[in-house]
Amino acid sequence: MRGIYQNVLHAVGDTPLVQLNKIVGRHDARVLAKLEFMNPGGSVKDRMALHIIEEAEREGVLKPGSVIVENTSGNTGVGVAMAAAVKGYRCIFTMPDKMSVEKVRRLRAFGAEVVVTPTAVPAEHPDSYYETAKRIFRETPNAFMLNQYHNKRNIEAHFLSTGPEIWEQTGGNFDVFVAGLGTGGTMSGTAKYLKSQSAELRTVGVDPQGSIYYSQFHTGVPSQPHTYKVEGIGEDMVCGALEFDHIDDVMQVNDRECFAMARRLCREEGIFAGGSSGGAVHVAANLARELGRNHTIVVLLPDSGAIYLSKFFDDQWMKEGGFFEPEEAEQSVADLMRRKSHIVFTAQLDDTVGDAMLKMKREGISQMPVVSANGEPVAMVHEIDLLNAMLDGRANKNDKVEHLATELQGVLDPGASLDQLKQILAQDNVAVVVQGQRLQGVITKIDLIEYLSTFN
Repeated sequence: MRGIYQNVLHAVGDTPLVQLNKIVGRHDARVLAKLEFMNPGGSVKDRMALHIIEEAEREGVLKPGSVIVENTSGNTGVGVAMAAAVKGYRCIFTMPDKMSVEKVRRLRAFGAEVVVTPTAVPAEHPDSYYETAKRIFRETPNAFMLNQYHNKRNIEAHFLSTGPEIWEQTGGNFDVFVAGLGTGGTMSGTAKYLKSQSAELRTVGVDPQGSIYYSQFHTGVPSQPHTYKVEGIGEDMVCGALEFDHIDDVMQVNDRECFAMARRLCREEGIFAGGSSGGAVHVAANLARELGRNHTIVVLLPDSGAIYLSKFFDDQWMKEGGFFEPEEAEQSVADLMRRKSHIVFTAQLDDTVGDAMLKMKREGISQMPVVSANGEPVAMVHEIDLLNAMLDGRANKNDKVEHLATELQGVLDPGASLDQLKQILAQDNVAVVVQGQRLQGVITKIDLIEYLSTFN
């Protein structure tokens, strides 16, 4: 049991290692997740931020009255802001505008100043968050810049803490270490330590499509960067804090894979982690299938899902971004209705049987909702019922439809799921979509088949 810490900074590190049980199959390798979001600032960046700040203090570079300036995707900023709050420093951060609103608000909650800059500009552009931070650093008296992207102490922080922790927690009994590549410091430092303990251990970096690292590792030449949505991993420039010397492989993931796996981690494992964690676990799960039983993989989860509630944990955001696979999306009757004709043929209660049969023949339909004078659906009339009644002599074409109409069944709200729709269609030929008291449409089995076929 942990004791009492003098302040929150003493709680950095010593994060748990948790086995994944549902993401991987019973014939796959064992996967252990290092829950770095359980650091007090909510991410692995607490380690690096605290280490660089305390080293700068020891050297006298950072002293009372200093202003800490840094460009951040959010998590480093929190680690710095947390340390600054305890130690009494002022902070100014620059952050690209693709980052979640929770990240910006969290930094401001610590009392930091945040300057938001455009994402879709090159790293060397004067408006990029890198160059903006450099300009603020130059213009601010007594400023200190962590320079996390190129500071070798970023690597050192993980060589001294993250690597030894993992080795001690596992007793050295694992085969692969997987982590995302952002600044590169986490993977470089951790891998360097682990390789010093076991040269046979395999280290795998994870890079999103749109970043330069995958190409840089495999060809020696950085690819042309393009924008991507996942936060905290990938880069559009070569970073001094990334050393490939102790990295055995770099694997790519896309935004959809990152977000889908992060959502699965939460719903299936109860682990509330960010999109970069999803990307790392996606790679770890694939490796687990390849390696099979009697192997162990350690995967590092850098941050929490709490700062992405307005992004990939929001279904609407996922839909608008096209990140749901069609079969994964929680599709509704309304989604189907948007893709079919809005023309709905109906009969009135005082329509004649002859008129109703003529309309059904003309429009090529075999049933129609019967509506009241104010348009409220009240019954259903079927062509076969009208025909049988006329053949049996129970009705003639001048009789009113209301006498041969049947009870309205299979009624659905537009927000109903496709599973609910399928259940109705399994019992009847049609489903009647009603919102309030207004008829919205009629869905047949062929409508559902045609809708689903558009995704194949």
